Amino acid sequence: MKTAVIIFPFDLFGGSGTAAGAQLLADELREILADNRREHVPTRAVAYTGHVKLREFTFETLKAYQSWRTDGRRAAREALDRGDFLLWISGNHLSVLPLYDELGTEHSRNLVVQLDAHLDIHHFADCTKDLSHGNFLRHTAGPLPQLVNVGHRELLLRADDVREFYTATYGADALAVDPEPALQYLRDASRSAERVFLDIDCDAFDPSFFPAVSQPVPFGLSPSFLLRLLHAVWSPRVAGMMISEFDPARDRNDQSLATLIWLLEWVLLKRYENLV
Repeated sequence: MKTAVIIFPFDLFGGSGTAAGAQLLADELREILADNRREHVPTRAVAYTGHVKLREFTFETLKAYQSWRTDGRRAAREALDRGDFLLWISGNHLSVLPLYDELGTEHSRNLVVQLDAHLDIHHFADCTKDLSHGNFLRHTAGPLPQLVNVGHRELLLRADDVREFYTATYGADALAVDPEPALQYLRDASRSAERVFLDIDCDAFDPSFFPAVSQPVPFGLSPSFLLRLLHAVWSPRVAGMMISEFDPARDRNDQSLATLIWLLEWVLLKRYENLV
């Protein structure tokens, strides 16, 4: 199985600056793959290096912006139809919408585990009703896949509003008291889903661990908890991962960049090492 890395640096309608984050991750991945190919000493990277193919979108023209959603959805569909493992590295969180549109066509068979400080269904008086990175789940092309949020810090949304869009949610306050109910739910849900996707909005992390986000929210997740979550859901059913909202201009000594690069390499090894 190949891995399709799709770089989708769209950051209109909120989260400006995150396009640079997707582009930086693309550059880092290219450098890592090139270093792996030049290496003469056997390393663990041989497990995945030959399986990774990177495709990068650019948004340099008005036409590219006009068709961003259809172009992104087509790219996602092509990768999924080939059976590729999909790494979708994007600008703001809105830029995962084409993938949600596509996963919704088989909504009952797909589980999306979302790590995000915000539940992106905002409809408050001071929020736009037009499409934005804060309300994009209200604008999907069809039904949502099964959607579970882990780590949100919402304080205003009512439970009935949340249930309309999310199968389950586990806020950071509940996780701080006892994370095991969330982890057990994810173990069970992952076993019953046909495909599992991880959607990581970087503001899910606590800003002390990950400063490179435009809207930091306190009481977030630690990278070590993310690994516990990945272990809970991991199986051959995990078909892809999304990363969004990395704003490198706000990073400190490349702390956030190093976190994401380590995570990407860990996921690739997790996916391929047992195939060698």
